[in-house]
Amino acid sequence: MSEGQAGHANFVLPLLRPGMRVLAVGCVPRRGRGDGRLVASLGTATHPLHVVGLDTNVDGLRAARRASELAAVSTTDFAASRASELAVRSESFDVVYAHAVLDRVPEPAVVLAEFARVLTPGGLLALSTPDWGRTRVKPRTANVDAALRGWSMLRRREGGDPAAGRHVEDWVRQAGFRDIRSRARFHGGADYRQLARTIESELGEALRGSGESMDPQLASAARSAWMWVRGGQGEVSQCWVETVAVR
Repeated sequence: MSEGQAGHANFVLPLLRPGMRVLAVGCVPRRGRGDGRLVASLGTATHPLHVVGLDTNVDGLRAARRASELAAVSTTDFAASRASELAVRSESFDVVYAHAVLDRVPEPAVVLAEFARVLTPGGLLALSTPDWGRTRVKPRTANVDAALRGWSMLRRREGGDPAAGRHVEDWVRQAGFRDIRSRARFHGGADYRQLARTIESELGEALRGSGESMDPQLASAARSAWMWVRGGQGEVSQCWVETVAVR
């Protein structure tokens, strides 16, 4: 759905210094098995640097570990862990980087408290958080609008916030971080029809799981996504809010 997690981490790379320990939370793409490029890009940014990638997708972590080994990036490790309960010691990392995490969790404050816990005093928090409300889709047909509305409704019902990017700076401030810098960046190059397929798939999964109590709004949105997939090519420029703060 985007140019890839590794590209989204570019704003973090200038912050890294030799000897740092970096925690990459949510290091596996939402769909697919993951290729390890995010952790590898961080792990090779400077030397020596130790990067630990955490995610709940065990299969994706396994694939990312293999890819990292094939690329001979020896300064990376991977482990399964929820963002709300990080399986690492307190004050053990100099940088925490999280891509597309806060929009998927029901309690961002809990996750941010965990990020603060594992950072050393003066450590850096770096977040890449989407704001789907500002995503630019061309052509933006009636089917596209209906599919996006239904998908956003589904995400909210599941406890996430597809517009998390517009709130992230306030959340970080409330979590006690300081020296907060935040900016919106539009990432182009996403596959128009692949975005439609992803939305169609997620809506379809939700409908199949609902049994006889099928939601007519989600069903209508799924039909619109189906039409979007078959409606030709287009362009997507997704809005990501890049936030850096000090613990």
